[in-house]
Amino acid sequence: MMPPRKKTALRAPARLALAPLMLTAGAFLCIAATGKPAKSLETQSTNWNSAMTVTANGSHQLGNPEAPVKLTEYVSYTCPHCAHYQQESDPVLRLTVIPKGQVSVTVTNLLRNPIDLTVALLTNCGDPKRFFVRHNAFFATQEKWLGKAQTMTEAQQQRWYQGTLPERMRAIASDFGFYDKMSNWGISRAQADACLADTAMLDKLKAQQEESSTLGINSTPSFTLNGEVLPAHDWASVSQAITGKLAEEHAGAI
Repeated sequence: MMPPRKKTALRAPARLALAPLMLTAGAFLCIAATGKPAKSLETQSTNWNSAMTVTANGSHQLGNPEAPVKLTEYVSYTCPHCAHYQQESDPVLRLTVIPKGQVSVTVTNLLRNPIDLTVALLTNCGDPKRFFVRHNAFFATQEKWLGKAQTMTEAQQQRWYQGTLPERMRAIASDFGFYDKMSNWGISRAQADACLADTAMLDKLKAQQEESSTLGINSTPSFTLNGEVLPAHDWASVSQAITGKLAEEHAGAI
């Protein structure tokens, strides 16, 4: 487990924003979720950084779908450790093993609260090929937009838990400035509202929660490598696991 990081104190009302969102039987906490060997792990002519696949449960996979090493990340958009992991791992993966087709990365949501749900619905809003642009941007600016919880009134936060689900998500999107962020990608407020009311996407997010629960994953960030849950929650540990798995695959291909 990662050593504890310094946490920003929230005023009493702001803590309501982090009340667990129960889409499955368990509550999730933020710490801080084999095929045949490839014939060759040498660099391919294709740059797999541009390959993006949406899985059956709405998760997003970046890279070669047939990569010999498949990493799945179980993340929460309000988890500071997830943002830190993303900022450390993404540049390295995109410059090394993803473009060569050696490793694919799949992002799966592990929701902890209504804010997570709102962001998850918005990252899935618009062109699926631009998902990772939105995903990275929300994590890159997490400290800024999540810090707004410090100034939220109790009345504002009550709106996040009252009314229909789309009404609650719209209140969160407005309070945290998410509509302005979406407009940067050419997504209007009306389009964003439609995404916040997308019941089909909500069902897929529930399926992602069920996947995490089935694997016994209840903390973020968590990871699987080729379907096996890693005892790792930071980039240094995940990087070491990827290196080891690539070595195994290379030895098996010889």
